[in-house]
Amino acid sequence: MSEKVMNRWLVVVGALLIQVALGAVYIWSVFKAPLMKLFNWDAASTSLTYSITILMFAIGTIIFGKLQDKIGPKKVASLGGIMLAVGLLLASRTTSVVWLYISFGVIGGLGIGAGYVCPLATCVKWFPDKKGLITGLAVAGFGGGALVFTPIAKSFITNYGILNTFAYLGIIFGVCVVLGAQFLKNPPPGYKPAGWNPPAPVSGKATGLDFSTGEMLKTPAFYLIWVSYLFGAAAGLMIIANALPIAQAQGISEALAVSAVMIVSVFNSAGRLLWGTVSDKIGRIKTLMLIFVICGITMIVLKMLTGTLILVGVSLVGFCFGGFLALYPSLTADFFGTKFLGMNYGSVFMAYGIAGVGGPMLYDMMKSPVAGQLSAMPFIISGALCFVSLILILMAKPPVKA
Repeated sequence: MSEKVMNRWLVVVGALLIQVALGAVYIWSVFKAPLMKLFNWDAASTSLTYSITILMFAIGTIIFGKLQDKIGPKKVASLGGIMLAVGLLLASRTTSVVWLYISFGVIGGLGIGAGYVCPLATCVKWFPDKKGLITGLAVAGFGGGALVFTPIAKSFITNYGILNTFAYLGIIFGVCVVLGAQFLKNPPPGYKPAGWNPPAPVSGKATGLDFSTGEMLKTPAFYLIWVSYLFGAAAGLMIIANALPIAQAQGISEALAVSAVMIVSVFNSAGRLLWGTVSDKIGRIKTLMLIFVICGITMIVLKMLTGTLILVGVSLVGFCFGGFLALYPSLTADFFGTKFLGMNYGSVFMAYGIAGVGGPMLYDMMKSPVAGQLSAMPFIISGALCFVSLILILMAKPPVKA
């Protein structure tokens, strides 16, 4: 091979820079109260911005996943950074909630989707020997974005106001994503890490063949994976979107409850790294089964946890949620190959987008009629669905081409 092969860890550097910036989507709760105060909006209409952002984020992974499969990750990720910056700059001109939906939600959300899918698809191609670890590492930055940018955003809001904060963060995010995108490059055809050879196919196991998205959609495995991801992500996003009020309702002071958002972010990131590494050792399916058991039990008992124990509970859910985000890209590559991974995982990731609407919506629909109290029902339903996912993922078998 005459072409000089770049150091594959540079791709990881770029991926982390991109993901930390994009992961700031999880600090929406920091923006919510200032927006409600400034425009006198109600909580439901303001919160809809977050759901739109998550949904467009997922749709963007499909659209731009297909595009990056064709023209490469660098151009598409750079476009994503520009779109995110434009979306937030437009959001800084907000005068109505509809404008915020379009600017922050639609344009910003699509930009996040474009930036997010490229590092994942690229890293998996460079690290076929460490898929779980590397996807966990690549998305750990996304989980840690809230930890990095929560104090920055709060400081900006205090000193410059919420609308100016959108503008400043838009510029910061755009620069980080475009800069990180310059490190993204697909490996040369036939690339294998030194000293590594792909394992020989075993009867009943994945064949190593690449499935196009159309071929993938014809397999039962896709739908089992998709629905299991939907239920797991819904549990995590329900807690992430409501960590602060949940902590307060269970006896945590307002000051400490604010830290719940950052605590969940820490465990979210840690889960992506740890579960990804574990999956390389014991397999993706066994690891997901373990995560669903932990998440399911925690959700069911969450209402019983009071005081500092509630922080343990929401942290455990965040820890499991991080595992879902780390393992499903690798599982998609294991089952359907890496050639079309951008669009294939984008299709799987739509489950996350629907969960971003369904999880928080289930919580709001079943809120306790008593102000400041939690209803156990949304947590119990979500926990039960995690056990349904446990069964579904156990049924999923790698497809074999005829």
